[in-house]
Amino acid sequence: MFNIVLVSPQIPQNTGAIGRLCVNANLRLHIIKPTVFDLSEKAVRRAGLDYWKILEPKIWESLNEFLEENIKLKDRFFFATTKTNNNYFEANFKTGDFIFFGGESTGLPETLMDIMPKNKITIPMGKNGRSLNLAISTGIIAYEAIRQNINEFDFREKI
Repeated sequence: MFNIVLVSPQIPQNTGAIGRLCVNANLRLHIIKPTVFDLSEKAVRRAGLDYWKILEPKIWESLNEFLEENIKLKDRFFFATTKTNNNYFEANFKTGDFIFFGGESTGLPETLMDIMPKNKITIPMGKNGRSLNLAISTGIIAYEAIRQNINEFDFREKI
C-alpha cells in the first residue's frame, strides 16, 4: 500500500476525488491540516461519493505532528512539485512510500522538500502549462507507483 499525503489541501472536491481514488487503488490517505474547508463538508463527501465513509483517512493536525511520527521513513518520501526536473516515472517507488502533494495554490513547503531533495518529482508538461489539477496529478503518480509494484497489490480480477 502506498501513502498519499495531502499537505493543506484547499479544494474539497479535489480531496473528495483523491479519497475515491485511494479507496479504488488501495492507497492510504493522509490529510495534513490546516485545510480551508471542513473535512466533513458536503462537497468532500459528494466528490468522494459513497467511498468517503469507507476511506478512513488519517488526519494530522499539523505537518510537525506528521513528521514527528514518520520522519524515520524520510528516505521513502516523494514530493510532487513543479520545482524540479526529476520526472515521476524515473522514481523507484516501493510499497509503503509516502507521496506528498501540496495545496492547489501553494504547493509543498520548500522546508518539507528539503528533507529529501533528491526525491522531488514532477509530471512533464508543455511549455504553456504551469500545473495540473491536484486530483489528476495524484492519479498519474499513484498509478505509476502501482505499475512498478503491481504484483504486491490486491486488485480484483476483471470479468
